Amino acid sequence: MNPSVTQKERIISLDIIRGLALFGILFINVGAYQVLIEGGPMPDYSGINGVINTLIDIFIEKKFFSIFSFLFGVGFYIFATRAEARGDRPRWRFARRLLALLIIGIIHIFLFWGSILAIYAVLGFLLLPFYSAKVTTISKWLMAIITLYILALLGQIYMPANTTMSAIYGFVGNDAVSIFIMFLSGFLAAKAGWISHITENMQKVKWLLYVTGPLFIGFSLWIWLASQADDQRIQSILGLGVIPTTYFYLTCLFIILEHKQVVKLLQPIGRVGQMAFTNYLAQSFIGTAIISLMGLEVVSPSDIVVIASIIFIIQIIFSMLWFKFFTIGPFEKLWRYMTYGKRAVTKQ
Repeated sequence: MNPSVTQKERIISLDIIRGLALFGILFINVGAYQVLIEGGPMPDYSGINGVINTLIDIFIEKKFFSIFSFLFGVGFYIFATRAEARGDRPRWRFARRLLALLIIGIIHIFLFWGSILAIYAVLGFLLLPFYSAKVTTISKWLMAIITLYILALLGQIYMPANTTMSAIYGFVGNDAVSIFIMFLSGFLAAKAGWISHITENMQKVKWLLYVTGPLFIGFSLWIWLASQADDQRIQSILGLGVIPTTYFYLTCLFIILEHKQVVKLLQPIGRVGQMAFTNYLAQSFIGTAIISLMGLEVVSPSDIVVIASIIFIIQIIFSMLWFKFFTIGPFEKLWRYMTYGKRAVTKQ
């Protein structure tokens, strides 16, 4: 058994998870880099492409964005508490950080229509009232929102179509709600000390693993069967499984990354996560360039696997080279400048 990681290595572990989340996000975004035109060629979903598409639905769709969202919540806690420790106003400073993210996100939408940054910024403001709340209060709010979200999705799946109820189900059960659930989950995990004291809370982490593991298997089978049957409710089924699956992935990763040798092995991926903002923005440009060089009119699932892997390898190499000369990513530096209104130091 390898010894547990130090506090510094724990931050690296968060970067590794963030880097892995960026890799998973690529499998969803790459297909959107090539805009489909009505009446034009469509991606091939037969044979191996159909299998790959279903596997992406089962293991990746919505899950890795949710991991990224969880880490955003963790980041809010770390940022705000550090700001408060410096004598700064944590809510005001984080609000300014969100405004900067919103501006960058709006600009990015004009370059890539699937950008999530502006949505993250808007939903991030909903975290501000929870900063001074007790852990028990946050837990109750989280459980209430999760319950409403699940009921809405079950309503979409099983309840008869009704204009009013369908609108309510669609509002409460949409992806924005699941993103905020993961924001709040990450903030709660950080504030409760789970992130900084994984070893001490290992029994709780393993309990969550044992609970979500069977749910992950069950939803995976359900999604597979729904895909094979061409079930029109597939998006609602995917949404229903995203929370337990994301919790399952996160608990697995946190347990695995408690070992120093694993952390050391995955440090190159951590470098990608360390400049996640820059790499997320760069992915759409690199992906579009690769699609153009390959001369693809449409991007099929097998193409997605190849292109996503190439992009991530490029970003690993670039990130490792970048940190040999700099201590912070270029867009991270811009974001920090916009947050503080002056040339901030590289350490917070």
